[in-house]
Amino acid sequence: MNTELMEALTILEKEKNISRDVMMDAIENSLISACKNHFGTADNIKVIMDRETCDYAVYAEKQVVEEVADPAFEISLEEAEKIDSALQVGDIAQIPVKSKEFGRIATQNAKNLILQKIREEERKVVFDQYFEKERDIVTGIVQRYVGKNISINLGRADAMLTENEQVKGENFKPTDRIKLYVVEVKNTPKGPKILVSRTHPELVKRLFEAEVSEVREGIVEIKSIAREAGSRTKMAVWSNDPNVDPVGACVGMNGARVNAVVQELRGEKIDIINWDENPALLIENALSPAKVISVMADPEEKVASVIVPDYQLSLAIGKEGQNARLAARLTGYKIDIKSETQAIEAGDLPENYMEEMGLMGEEGYTGDYEDEYDEDGAYGDYDVNYDENYDEAYESEEIEFVEEEN
Repeated sequence: MNTELMEALTILEKEKNISRDVMMDAIENSLISACKNHFGTADNIKVIMDRETCDYAVYAEKQVVEEVADPAFEISLEEAEKIDSALQVGDIAQIPVKSKEFGRIATQNAKNLILQKIREEERKVVFDQYFEKERDIVTGIVQRYVGKNISINLGRADAMLTENEQVKGENFKPTDRIKLYVVEVKNTPKGPKILVSRTHPELVKRLFEAEVSEVREGIVEIKSIAREAGSRTKMAVWSNDPNVDPVGACVGMNGARVNAVVQELRGEKIDIINWDENPALLIENALSPAKVISVMADPEEKVASVIVPDYQLSLAIGKEGQNARLAARLTGYKIDIKSETQAIEAGDLPENYMEEMGLMGEEGYTGDYEDEYDEDGAYGDYDVNYDENYDEAYESEEIEFVEEEN
């Protein structure tokens, strides 16, 4: 039994997860390569290796002849009888080859062949390991900044968090542990190239899967996500169990679950709303915390007209149009938002609502104000005067909304 070789293969298999059979194949190929360097040919070389004991033997097959014309492939009858007295002219004799007799160059080439195979197998194992994590999250340790990019250690491989995939305002220090979304894993001659992101919307989804058992088990589905990384995310959820409140499950008791995700995202705000197959109700939910008077949605054209109370217009639009922009991305609809006064002026309010409010026949205001937001975040000209307390009012409305859902 070749104890030393067996121990070496066992260590490789345990530490680098390289199959013993693969390494034995590499050893056989290296011995054949060494014979080729030593003898000039390896066409008649046979390597026999016991996979259980790791014992191996190398033979050169030569034809027994009376007069030797090619020593590499032929052997005289006299020499053949020294190996096996039963051999006759025309038989094939197996001549043992002693690997210790190989020259320095042949030995070095064999060694390099084995080392190259180890490196190839190690890269393949690492690639397979992280390829399985594609479209999933991993935990990495910040190593250093390389220009504006960040080098992240993922364990057995390094990844580069590029500037485009970083959240503006996030600053990391070496040894910080962060969650990353694996966008793509490519196999290259230098090893796996892993593209990771902190801005991808799926990062939020995977974080909720990790925190919320109902999402992980498929009881609660995350139907849609719209994200402006570092600022705000809107997420629509649906429950397959009528006894499970999807929003409540994601928020958790006292907000524990959603707060864990917010903490991982360094304070990014998250709005969780109920998904609805009715596009009008979905758009109404998506515009929360703003209150809505009416929604007219066209599923074919993917456009919707929304009317909100005058005092809710700035809240529905959001700071710099963010709330309406995220709602458009979440629902996939181009959303036209008007205030109650503007709708009265344009005659867009439902008649029953105008009757209830005593507005039938009342003259509206002049002007043709109209704002449109689409899922790409484009919006028309508008002039909303935000007061100093806007942000505070927005946050208070949001808190009220979350409490109502729970």
